[in-house]
Amino acid sequence: MVLSLDRWIGKVAVVTGASSGSGAAIAKRLLRENIIVVGIARRKDKIEQLGTSKNLHALQADVTKEEEVLKAFKWIKDNLGPIHILINCAGIVRLTNYLDGSTEMWRDMMETNYIGLCVATREAVKDMRANNVDGHIIHMNDIAGYKMIGVEHLNIYCASKYPVTAAVEGLRVELNGIKSKIKVSSISPGYVNTEIFDATLRVQPEMADFVNSFDEATVSLDTEDIADAVTYLLSTPPHVQVHDITIRPIGQDF
Repeated sequence: MVLSLDRWIGKVAVVTGASSGSGAAIAKRLLRENIIVVGIARRKDKIEQLGTSKNLHALQADVTKEEEVLKAFKWIKDNLGPIHILINCAGIVRLTNYLDGSTEMWRDMMETNYIGLCVATREAVKDMRANNVDGHIIHMNDIAGYKMIGVEHLNIYCASKYPVTAAVEGLRVELNGIKSKIKVSSISPGYVNTEIFDATLRVQPEMADFVNSFDEATVSLDTEDIADAVTYLLSTPPHVQVHDITIRPIGQDF
């Protein structure tokens, strides 16, 4: 199969978490394919640094704050037109546990990794249906959304990703129930070399030794590998729905 995104040229793609990591790599890939990209993140300036293309639009929004997400989607509706693609990349890691962990950190992960994803998805699907668009929703999941990876301090993170696995199937069933042709897929990578632990250490500087040892001991994927997976998903014919792509780096032991 030839990978072609031609049918998405000039269409609107929304990428949450577009300020860094996989979200930034995906946004840049879509821009190269002449797709209009709306990047949503807390750090608007980082999105603006992705390029000077007239097809790039940067919006500031924290996905844990519903009113900010609704405002962003209203701006898209009023200024750009129908959404055809949503890629949920916003996510955080907090290093905590069940026995004596921080409730605030538990809540931060659940609201970012799951609830925020659901809010953005609801708004995108609502827009697609209102405009008769057979679009594509892609959730950035994780190996940790399917199994406990057995890494100290990451058990609650796994718990925040398991619901994403359920969200993909749940949305698929609901869309089938209304005879919609909107697709939903997920990408579940192993460890990806991103800035996600940098953000963790801004909140938990005392965990630097753990993060450094984890980085040194773990092989990783590159963000371009994730952008490749998105390219594949978006290139599939309208009648083909890839449910999930699981990607591990060679040698990863979880």
